[in-house]
Amino acid sequence: MTIDSLPGSSGYLDMYPERKISYFKNPYVLGLTFVAGIGGLLFGYDTGVISGALLYIKDDFEVVKQSSFLQETIVSMALVGAIIGATAGGWLNDAYGRKKATLISDVVFAVGSIVMAAAPDPYVLIAGRLLVGLGVGVASVTAPVYIAEASPSEIRGGLVSTNVLMITGGQFISYLVNLAFTEVPGTWRWMLGISGVPAVIQFILMLFLPESPRWLFMKNDKSKAISVLSKIYGFARLEDEIDYLTDQLEAECQKKSDVRYLDVFRRKEIRLAFLIGAGLQAFQQFTGINTVMYYSPTIVQMAGFESNQLALLLSLIVAAMNAAGTIVGIYLIDHFGRRKLALTSLSGVFVSLLILSGSFFAQSSSSSSAVYGWLAILGLALYIASFSPGMGPVPWTVNSEIYPESYRGMWGHVGYCELDLNLIVAQSFLSVAEAVGTGWTFLILAGGCTCIFVCDSALARNTGIDI
Repeated sequence: MTIDSLPGSSGYLDMYPERKISYFKNPYVLGLTFVAGIGGLLFGYDTGVISGALLYIKDDFEVVKQSSFLQETIVSMALVGAIIGATAGGWLNDAYGRKKATLISDVVFAVGSIVMAAAPDPYVLIAGRLLVGLGVGVASVTAPVYIAEASPSEIRGGLVSTNVLMITGGQFISYLVNLAFTEVPGTWRWMLGISGVPAVIQFILMLFLPESPRWLFMKNDKSKAISVLSKIYGFARLEDEIDYLTDQLEAECQKKSDVRYLDVFRRKEIRLAFLIGAGLQAFQQFTGINTVMYYSPTIVQMAGFESNQLALLLSLIVAAMNAAGTIVGIYLIDHFGRRKLALTSLSGVFVSLLILSGSFFAQSSSSSSAVYGWLAILGLALYIASFSPGMGPVPWTVNSEIYPESYRGMWGHVGYCELDLNLIVAQSFLSVAEAVGTGWTFLILAGGCTCIFVCDSALARNTGIDI
């Protein structure tokens, strides 16, 4: 069987167009995608909810209000947990499967949400943030791989991007929840405590779903794998997919006897996959997305809108644009191309960061702060509208696809080096803004975008690979 006639390749689907699967043709695949994607919703909710809860945590704990470092720690401690969880998640995925890894992440996240809601002081709250971070970390490396391994190749990009839609949807829901509890006693406790609900829902639903068919093949449980594949593909294509997976695994077994972390330095295909995956995730953070998502209400207040409720309302609009843009990205990613979509998105992000920087510079030197405040909101909206269709879904999709089968669980989490950079951003944004000013902070992020264009061009020129 030639490459062009492999299942899912363009040549194969041209030969057998009746075997092509559309997004809504198979409800079973959509169900798997939705349930696995709840892991993304947990990630998104946690990202969004802390941005609003922080406004009220400062009101309850004076020590937090007086310390930017403590505020940054409350935000970023979830990322410390996520880094640990993502690292452990790769091993859990390979050793116990995608399903069990998801169940473990749900339990840890639910426990963490209870600890946060009941926290008597900022330090117990930080411990709760660490626990939810552990759950988020495991989920962040599991959901995209599970979806990718259960998806037909012709719609894989869009379905994996659905995980990103769930992340942005979780952020939008978190702002709705934040607004709903602004006048309720125990404001931030409700905001943080409710985050455990989707984890419990996913745990229950996941009990009724199968393991990834590719993982089952890797563990030589072919009968169960074929049972799952038969629900994804029609009979005519099923046999080809089984043969393809079998050949793929045999080829992998011939290349290695053991999977080792040092292979990233020894084997060219792993090294290049790492370079692309880790590079994309790092580039995603260089654009400053989590500065915007973690501190969106705070940025709105910096722009001159001091009311907590108004800051949350304007941030809700930004979150809604983020979700809408992700839906657009789900369509474009399989029609526009990964690199072209990412670079187009990046261009809009660069312009919007210049607008944000300029508005804060102008605001600091002018009394007409209302005009420049609304200009900052416009820049924030343009930023999200540019980022969400491209630089949002592309890194996640590429990282779910590029690693060889036997390294997918182990090395998939390497692409999530974004969590390390995310931690640096979350832990430093307020301090940097205080030290050099908000305008300079956004200008630095715009400079990061310029570096990304330079790195992409250099990588393409020297290796023939385009990020």
